[in-house]
Amino acid sequence: MQEQYLTVSQLTKYIKMKFDKDPYMERIFLTGEISNFNRNRRNSHQYFSLKDDQAKLSAVMFYGEYKKLKFQPEEGMSVLVIGRVSVYERTGAYQIYIEHMEPDGVGALYKAYEESKKRLAAEGIFDESLKKQLPKFPKRIGIITSQSGAVIRDIITTVKRRFPSVELVLFPTLVQGEKAAASIAENITRAEAKGHFDTLIVARGGGSFEDLWPFNEEIVVRAIVAAETPIISSVGHETDTTLSDLAADVRAATPTAAAELAVPVLSEELMKIEQQEHRLLRAYQTRLQALKERLNRIERSYIFRQPQRLYEGYSQNADQLHQQLLQVMKEKLMQANQESRLLSQRLKAVDPTQQIEQYRRDVDQLEKQLIRAQNQLIRQADKQLTYNIQSLEHLSPLKILGRGYAYVRKETQVIKSTDDLSASDKISVQLSDGSFTAEVVDIKQDKH
Repeated sequence: MQEQYLTVSQLTKYIKMKFDKDPYMERIFLTGEISNFNRNRRNSHQYFSLKDDQAKLSAVMFYGEYKKLKFQPEEGMSVLVIGRVSVYERTGAYQIYIEHMEPDGVGALYKAYEESKKRLAAEGIFDESLKKQLPKFPKRIGIITSQSGAVIRDIITTVKRRFPSVELVLFPTLVQGEKAAASIAENITRAEAKGHFDTLIVARGGGSFEDLWPFNEEIVVRAIVAAETPIISSVGHETDTTLSDLAADVRAATPTAAAELAVPVLSEELMKIEQQEHRLLRAYQTRLQALKERLNRIERSYIFRQPQRLYEGYSQNADQLHQQLLQVMKEKLMQANQESRLLSQRLKAVDPTQQIEQYRRDVDQLEKQLIRAQNQLIRQADKQLTYNIQSLEHLSPLKILGRGYAYVRKETQVIKSTDDLSASDKISVQLSDGSFTAEVVDIKQDKH
């Protein structure tokens, strides 16, 4: 008979199984008022109740889901929740395990937000290609925010501490309420129309999703995208993301962060300039020393100390050609003398008077031809020798420089054409007895 009795645990497990298997309990959309909420448990699971006028339900929201909330739940707040219903076996109580929660009445705003975001994204409003680069050293920054509150004070304090030379111009703006969107868009347009701002900061402090709604309005988003001036958006807390944040060129988590993004730290930039100056000076000194050493090596080169060595080979060739010419002339003379002796011998052997006379005349004629040929060879040899000597003289760089010519260098490059020069170039001009440095004032090219 005792087998018919269930234990409390068995009954509780059976009821839990019923809940878990019921498809209607797997995903519940519920509205109610928060009760027994403990704000001191921010970094742990949340246990509270949802109630209406006639009933109360235990609720659990694990920390993983709770930290994703974009608002702070409060006691008595009406909310919309999505979750599953099950039984906690230890107490036998049924409760809702919440997966998502949002303030009641804001659900329509979330839907409108997602629809606007999707539509504007399809137009390319949020494309990274539209983002403009922030200037490194702005001179004038426009601030579009409320003239009262901590936002403007934080921005002014941060900017003046980091980069005191910048000018800040405040455009007092409504940042909450029905007229806020028009005020924000109008001041962006006003600042843009002035045309002398380097950066614009659009900012407001934290608030509920409804409080931040003006920054989701299409009129504000399009005003930000239409602006030519780079815009930094800092709206709400770090977890809040408005459409203005997505449309802006840069998004900052806080107003202070926006100010830090807008300006550099003056002392750090001055230090960087000094470091660059030292590096530039060292590089210049190193380059100058290298050029001096190169110049010294060039000046010690044999071509400047003994320029005659340039045509020593040509002079030696001329001597060899001269010797060859003399040898040829000597051989020619010996051959002519030998022929003359042979003719004389043949003449003596025949010895007819007429033939002798004729041979004498022939000999005289041959001697004249020989003398003419000899003289012609000598003249040609002298002419060739003179030509070779003159050619060597023309090839001498000192001879060319001595006639008033010069050669021009730009650094280590020898200039051969006006295409190698530009106005204001420093050039070195080498003459026969020295050199000087000049600056190019004007360039004229001959038309061919």
